[in-house]
Amino acid sequence: MAMLGGSKTYTLAAIGVGFVGALFAIVGGGGLLSLLGGLAAGLGAVLGVLFWRYGYIMVPLITSRAKIIMMSDLGYEIPPTQDVIVKSVGGVYYASAFLGMKIFESATEKTAEENLVYSQFFERAISNIKYVTKITYLLYVEDVTEKRKSIETKRAEAQLKLARERDKAQPDVLKMDKLEREVQKEDNELARLVKGVKPMGVIAYAQTTAVGVSKDAAMSIARNQAKEIRTSLENALNVEVTQLSGDEMLKCFEWEKFFPTTVQELEESVV
Repeated sequence: MAMLGGSKTYTLAAIGVGFVGALFAIVGGGGLLSLLGGLAAGLGAVLGVLFWRYGYIMVPLITSRAKIIMMSDLGYEIPPTQDVIVKSVGGVYYASAFLGMKIFESATEKTAEENLVYSQFFERAISNIKYVTKITYLLYVEDVTEKRKSIETKRAEAQLKLARERDKAQPDVLKMDKLEREVQKEDNELARLVKGVKPMGVIAYAQTTAVGVSKDAAMSIARNQAKEIRTSLENALNVEVTQLSGDEMLKCFEWEKFFPTTVQELEESVV
């Protein structure tokens, strides 16, 4: 088993390759060494950008293909798929999976009656979950100017995707419904900003843990639990739920101990 860092390690490694390549390109005197150095510099730059922006996709892809397993000094282990975290305690294995929750509506945008109905839906969702589940909300006040720019950009992107989907010969009804909810969400948030309401940001995720007599058994059970919890939450609440992997999963795991203390740090940590 190899030691491995997150996407930051790969990003720094790619930048290092690009820097060394650039040096060879400069001192190579225009020969083969310069050509190889130029190629290395270009490749390093491209990989650096990819790992920095899409590390949560690139790193699990690489570790899965290379069958690399991450280990920590505390005894936690992450398999090549990077979708669960495993630890052995007293000969028994525990595996945790994390789910990201994308909330489309705010309680402040609903009427008292709608909030009551939503609370009932939430209770129904919880009652349908068979396993112990931890749902975490991180709340913070956002910058109004930056928030407005972000809302307008997201709304324009969602409207464009929705228009393209509608123009298809056989549009995907589920995809259209998702995009319509995104557009409505951005419209509601923009309307609240115009009224002078301070924008509140929220990051929500869920965690479930399974136990097994072997590592593979614990991971398999945790993945199955995550799938069932995802279905229960999506069916009962107006949220989009995805299983987290790579750096996104690691962030949630770290937040169980220490979470960001400033708005800037929190926003920068969100992919």
